[in-house]
Amino acid sequence: MITHPSAQEILQAVSQWIEDLRPRLEGRDAFLARVSMHALATVRRELDQAAPSQAAATARLVDFLGHDGEHDALVRELCEKLRTGELDAGTPGLLALLRADTLARLQIDQPDYKSSA
Repeated sequence: MITHPSAQEILQAVSQWIEDLRPRLEGRDAFLARVSMHALATVRRELDQAAPSQAAATARLVDFLGHDGEHDALVRELCEKLRTGELDAGTPGLLALLRADTLARLQIDQPDYKSSA
């Protein structure tokens, strides 16, 4: 039976290859290798954390909007209510919801970000 490497295994192999190559690079190539390593780390965190993060975001939206639904549909509904002015910064719970979602996204994109959460 042929098995394919997982996304995590591919990320690890490419990361290791870049890491092994990096000491021999200079200038722009060294910079681009560092950027690539950061990009791969972000993809790794996305694979690890995206599903639980989205589940938590969906739960917050369900609680805030008061009904069940798929994540994308709930986000569209929230955006529409913001566009029409039905919700605004004075709406109880809105800023807390947006803050929690932003901090959760930052944990994937910029895990070293320091917040006062």
